Amino acid sequence: MPQENPGPYLTDPNGQEHHLSEPSATIGRSVECDIVISSKGVSREHARLKKEGRRWFAEDLGSTNGTFLNGERIMAPIDLRDGDSVLVGDIPFTFHDPDSTVRENPLPSLDVDLTAGVVRVNRRAVALSSKEYQLLAYLSERRGQVCSKDDIGQAVWPEYQAGGVFDYQIENLVRRLRTRIEIDPANPQLLCTVRGLGYKLVQPA
Repeated sequence: MPQENPGPYLTDPNGQEHHLSEPSATIGRSVECDIVISSKGVSREHARLKKEGRRWFAEDLGSTNGTFLNGERIMAPIDLRDGDSVLVGDIPFTFHDPDSTVRENPLPSLDVDLTAGVVRVNRRAVALSSKEYQLLAYLSERRGQVCSKDDIGQAVWPEYQAGGVFDYQIENLVRRLRTRIEIDPANPQLLCTVRGLGYKLVQPA
């Protein structure tokens, strides 16, 4: 008989699987936790993974050293996706969801937080130069729209007079930005060229 799907689980640095019990699983040093970690960098009740609907969320329980998702500290409950890295104190885990056989969105996920000035690709923060960020912010505000090179030049290089930006400068900047946000920069899925018109950032489905 085929084995029953074990459901979501975490793997620790030793490769051990820690299966999550519904509706929630706590992680910490206390023996009362569902996943017990004997590390001084982990609080007694450090973090909780809880199921809401079909999704699992991670939240920190006021720990001393914090809980991190893909390198960023968790300040509020955040949903987990297959392959996410969850750092509990000083112990890294990987979240696995066997039911996640079909990606909800075939495109890489791109999150541009203009308020915080943070850019994430597949939920991992990426570092951009000033001009790369200005270009991405401009295109993000006009997501799905074609932006001409003239408009991009005026938006990203306001210090130049009209017509002072050459096409090769814009093309080089687009190329550099693609190396930051695209999985395969040679075959861009997010920042597309519209022949003879300019560029556009793809509108997510």
